[in-house]
Amino acid sequence: MKINLGTLSVGSSAFEHGARLPDDYSANGAGVSPPLSWSGVPEGTRSFALIVHDPDAPLISGFTHWVLYGIPAGVREIPEGGGKEYVQGANGAGQPGWAPAAPPPGHGTHFYYFQLYALGGDPELPAGLSAPELLERIDADILEQARVVGTYSND
Repeated sequence: MKINLGTLSVGSSAFEHGARLPDDYSANGAGVSPPLSWSGVPEGTRSFALIVHDPDAPLISGFTHWVLYGIPAGVREIPEGGGKEYVQGANGAGQPGWAPAAPPPGHGTHFYYFQLYALGGDPELPAGLSAPELLERIDADILEQARVVGTYSND
């Protein structure tokens, strides 16, 4: 997978990069997905994909909270609780949609990587792909990627 540190950037109006996610986006609150927006889209972008991953979860490969793809090139944001109109992959529980932040009590601070991929191709992808499956299928189409990181703990 190529990593191009170009112009693409992603962020959220709900939290700053490296800061704590508000409870609304956790199992302690409403459990909805946070709003995201992006800019600096590279020329040739035909679609976007998003993966949210917590590498600190007490599982061998961490826990994937959201896999979303088929986001049209003209889209520049996903509102709070949004994304249902795009293709949903399988989160770490094998379910579609956002899995709210829920680190085990006493497990310390977890980091949530919201990774956005600008794709130069427009691959026909079935619903329900896991993060590794999606990454394998889009690898050759990634133009740029950007991320914003939030944290959360139940301590």
